[in-house]
Amino acid sequence: MNPRTDSPSCDRCDAVCCRLTVVLMAEDDVPPRFTAFNEHGVEVMARDEDGWCVAIDQGRMCCSIYQQRPAICRKFEMGGRYCREVRADYADRNARGIPLTMY
Repeated sequence: MNPRTDSPSCDRCDAVCCRLTVVLMAEDDVPPRFTAFNEHGVEVMARDEDGWCVAIDQGRMCCSIYQQRPAICRKFEMGGRYCREVRADYADRNARGIPLTMY
């Protein structure tokens, strides 16, 4: 697998994007039970104990608040440049035995 060149598919990915820090903007309409404040006092999407966004339905591997997801999630393009960079970094860390810490 080459994460920089392979055609990405969410169902063949480790959902690295679902473990990135998602900073909420004033215009985001995310239900409060899915939000938290980080150590800097910035409102972000909350995470579970494994670092996953709490809005992810892990049984179906999809966003449980898709219609209300944050603007940055709407802009994150599957297979886009940033997606490929994040996947490549994750694959590189995995190959070298470096734990993934994204929060």
